[in-house]
Amino acid sequence: MSLERREIVSLEIPADPATVWAHLRDPALVRRWHAWEHAGLEDEIRALVTSAVETRDLEGDRAVRTLTWPNHDAVTVAGSAHEPHTTRLTVTRPSHDRYSDDYDGVLDEHDERWLADAHQLRFALRVHPGQERRTLSADGLDAGDRHDRLLDRAGLHGVRGVPVGGHLQARRPDGTLLGGTVLYKTEHQLGLQLHGITESLLVIRERPAGSHPPHGTVDAVLSVYGIDDETFEQVMQRWSGWWQAAGAPPAVVGGR
Repeated sequence: MSLERREIVSLEIPADPATVWAHLRDPALVRRWHAWEHAGLEDEIRALVTSAVETRDLEGDRAVRTLTWPNHDAVTVAGSAHEPHTTRLTVTRPSHDRYSDDYDGVLDEHDERWLADAHQLRFALRVHPGQERRTLSADGLDAGDRHDRLLDRAGLHGVRGVPVGGHLQARRPDGTLLGGTVLYKTEHQLGLQLHGITESLLVIRERPAGSHPPHGTVDAVLSVYGIDDETFEQVMQRWSGWWQAAGAPPAVVGGR
């Protein structure tokens, strides 16, 4: 059985290693980047924090801390004295030959969750350090066939053609404009920094038809920071209206 490891994501975060490490170990800080709000989130965060084993090492002039979970997922946090305000965060996982419960031969759900979490952590520390997060989500939306794609109906047609760092301007079904910058793109996922009332992060996860026939599905998570309850209510109404106008049923669009 193969013991090879796969690198899922590796990011440079503009924060010192101690701050990044704290955001992996303190449940209140983990909440600023992990997953999205749902009924079992607090228990999920508690398990994430308590079940990990910590190790420390030195690699040349770099101090490396690692968290390893019982399923052998690992996150390393590395920093050096000559770059005190920069941290390299890397997520690795075992080969699919060893752990394949989340892999259907096309898509690995656990890989995709780590990928989103890593980018959500970087966004929280780069754009909104010290601020609490609230999330809105739309889960398991039918992606539509190639002639009637959900993302096209939502005004996001052509988003895959925008390069990382490029600007996107889209028109939502209600006619309002959406402006953002593409932060990252992978085969099944992309992240957009939206410019509006506050800078927010929109993560779109696409499951292909091979994993979820007949059309595949789309998940969307919006992370917002530093807004009051009244403003968040307005954002939530706009969010629900956006996806429902694109044809998503109300039952799968939500927020906290």
